[in-house]
Order: sequence, then C-alpha cells, then structure tokens
Amino acid sequence: MGDQAKLSAGGADFEYPILKGSVGPDVVDIRKLYAQTGKFTFDPGFTSTASCESALTYIDGDEGVLLHRGYPIGQLAEKSSFMETSYLLLNGELPSKDELTTFENTITRHTMLHEQLATFYRGFRRDAHPMAIMCGVVGALSAFYHDSTDIADPEHRKISSHRLIAKMPTIAAMAYKYSVGQPFVYPDNSLSYTGNFLRMTFGVPAEEYEVIPAIEKAMDRIFILHADHEQNASTSTVRLAGSSGANPFACIAAGIACLWGPAHGGANEAALNMLKEIGTPDRIPHYIERAKDKNDPFRLMGFGHRVYKNYDPRATVMQSTLREVFDALKVTDPLFETALRLEELALSDPYFVEKKLFPNVDFYSGIILSAIGFPTTMFTVLFALARTVGWVAQWNEMISDPGQKIGRPRQLYTGPTQRDYLAIDKR
Repeated sequence: MGDQAKLSAGGADFEYPILKGSVGPDVVDIRKLYAQTGKFTFDPGFTSTASCESALTYIDGDEGVLLHRGYPIGQLAEKSSFMETSYLLLNGELPSKDELTTFENTITRHTMLHEQLATFYRGFRRDAHPMAIMCGVVGALSAFYHDSTDIADPEHRKISSHRLIAKMPTIAAMAYKYSVGQPFVYPDNSLSYTGNFLRMTFGVPAEEYEVIPAIEKAMDRIFILHADHEQNASTSTVRLAGSSGANPFACIAAGIACLWGPAHGGANEAALNMLKEIGTPDRIPHYIERAKDKNDPFRLMGFGHRVYKNYDPRATVMQSTLREVFDALKVTDPLFETALRLEELALSDPYFVEKKLFPNVDFYSGIILSAIGFPTTMFTVLFALARTVGWVAQWNEMISDPGQKIGRPRQLYTGPTQRDYLAIDKR
C-alpha cells in the first residue's frame, strides 16, 4: 500500500491514495470522496485539480520548464521542426527519417479543402473576424468529412487527426484572404507545411511568391512554441467536449471558441497594443509607474503567466527569433526598441522581480507576427493553427484512456431552497 492522505469529516476518518507521476507533484486520488463522505471539493478554475492522466506535456511553472514527451521546448524550437514536433506529440517518440518523410507526405496530401467550403466562406460578411470564420468552418468539417468521424475506430481517429493538422493552415489562410477581399490560394505540395501557409496567406495568383527562409523558420518556431501547453482552458475544453463522444471536428471547434477569449489566445494582441500605446522608449518609466499603481487600471501586458512563476522558457527562444526576423526583413520599428527597453527595465525593477513578472511568449510573438505582415485579428488564428496538433494529440489520448468518463464538474449551490409555485395574481 502506498502513501495515503487522511481526511477527517463528520466525525469519521477517511484515507485516500496518493498517486505519483513520472515527474511533478503527487496527487491525492479523491474519486471515492463523495461516495464515502457525501462531500466533494470546491476548486474554482480547477487550479488544484488534475482532470486527467496525460503523458504529453509537462510544465514546472516555478522552474520555467516545458517538456513535450520529455524533450525541453528550447531544444525542439532550436533543432526540430513543427512537423517533427507534431509527430512526437501524436506518437510519443521522435520519428526516424523515413517516418518523418511519410508523415510529411500524409499531411501534405490532406492540405486541400473540399471545394464547396469556398462557398461556405462567402456566407460570412467580409468584415467578419477570422476567428469567427474559423470556428464555423472547422465545425462544418464534420459535414464534409463524415467518413472519419467514428471515434471508436483508431484508423478514423488517425485520418481525422491528419486532416485537422493539414487543413488548418488552409482554413486560416482562407479566413485571412476572405477578410481582405483577395482570391483564395490553393496549397502547393512542393512547399513545407509552414512555407505553404505563408504562400497561401500572402501570395496572389498574379505573381510567384517567394518564401523567405528566415521568415519560414521563424513561423515554424512560433508554431512549435504554441503546439501544446498541458491542460490549459482550450485544451480542457477539447477534452470536455470529446468526453461526450463528440466528433473531433466539433471538439476542435470548441477549442477554437475557447481560445478566442482575450485572457487566453488574445494576449499577444493585447501586448502589441500596449507597446503601441507606450510608443517610444523614453515613455517607459511613466508606464512602469502606472503599472505599479493599484488605482491605475493600466497593466503591463505580456508579463507574468498563470503557470510560469519564472521566465517563460518559450520567451527566451522568441527573443532571438525576433532579432532574426527584424534582420531578415530589415525592419527598423520603434516597437522593437521599446519592447527590448521595457524588458530590460522590468527585469531590473525590484517590483517586477519580486512579483516574478517576467516577459512571456506573448510579449514577443505579437511584435514578430506584426513584422511579418499579419494583422492583429490573425494572431489568435495562428495560435489555433499551431495548437491544433496539441488538441488533437490530447483528444486522441483521452479517447484511448480506458478510465475516461464524460466530464461532469460539481457545484456549490447557493440559490434558493425548495419553494412552492405561486399563481401570477398572488405574486
């Protein structure tokens, strides 16, 4: 018998097993708590509750660690590719050369969208937010690809996973093209996953599009850094939707809807807007003082993280990527100087150091994406594109888990107790 956690309630003592993961804190298994005590736990936001068992991603927020299947995010971002990282998340191990070639070919063959979906896009207003379009189109995929929605069939799950990863760049690029009134650009199977996306987004039929290697590498790295992030809000949403047996396209559409929230996927847009508001480096001290003032609503966006209480390991990679992109595009943007100066001042200010408000991945990614040419409305779309592989891997893991149950959180009810109905003339 392993370690037990003791709980005293209602004059009786109860014991609950303590489970150990391969790394990270132990957890108290309270699955029998309600049956034994008639009580359950209260944990708003589920910040102290493990909702599932997973072998995909491990985060140690205090130490600033992020591992995918055991591999540090810094190593993957520097040495791997998004396709290789996707294979790793889906299959548990890094691929051999042949396995990677086969996987890349499979994804490339699935990049085209059903032609009828072009008509579906045209049902949206031209000024529709690309995330609104993405939610609708991804949800509609189950109406077009119902030959791979039998979640009990591993082959169906595999095909739908490949389809989602492959078609998301096409869907995202088409959402952008529709919003700017340009014609859709079909995928080009001779290009890489990321190069293809850049061409579909910024290319036009009238001329050849040249993929700039430094930009392609930067985008690929951004995709790797956003591929998966443990049980965050959107991933939990995908798992919760999937726990009912919903088809994978519906589950991913639910994840996209959750990601749309400014507290989740919209943080890099907020960070960019904040830098624009500050404007120039000489105005930074004024804004830092404002950020410290409890009575001032101004907040430094892109600093601090719900999970990381140390430097966000993804931010380190982003900082060097930012320099590479600016060099490749020969950008002289005051936002860049302001961002670097703000980072420098915040990291040396005792207030920010004590509160562990370090720059996070969103602080840099917004500036990079803006330099490449993406409007802010596309930032969350790009996040969804990259996170699709994580969502799909988590969904597959959940479906394959024999202990998986339909999600059903409890509540602490504080409404009226039972009362009798009164006729309208007596109220």
